[in-house]
Amino acid sequence: MADQTSSGDVHIGGDSYISVDAYISVDAYIASLPDAVGTVLSQVRRTVGKAAPHARETISYGIPAITVDGKALVYFAGWKHHVSVYPVPDADAAFHAAAAPYRSGRGTLRFPLGQPVPHDLVTDLVTWRLRERGQ
Repeated sequence: MADQTSSGDVHIGGDSYISVDAYISVDAYIASLPDAVGTVLSQVRRTVGKAAPHARETISYGIPAITVDGKALVYFAGWKHHVSVYPVPDADAAFHAAAAPYRSGRGTLRFPLGQPVPHDLVTDLVTWRLRERGQ
């Protein structure tokens, strides 16, 4: 867990901090990104929303998240060279095989900008996360 300062900023490593209150909405977060990143992240957002239409959107840990029953289910974020979706669920072998080219660490799928996002994989990630929650 990252250390939180008295100002509400979260230390994310080295000299880097993010404000957990930096964005008041997912729309504001996406609008703050360069166009190329924001466009791809908007597509990921739609895919996540279609896979969990009953979920709500929020900002958590400074990035967009969808919640079910008040608990974060999936996070998604835009970066300089990629977009990421977190966390990777405990799923079957077929899911893990499809996710393998996009794995970045244990719990992250990273989709490079300039390459097609495998939206079916994102849908499967959300579906597996819902199953983990018994929904």
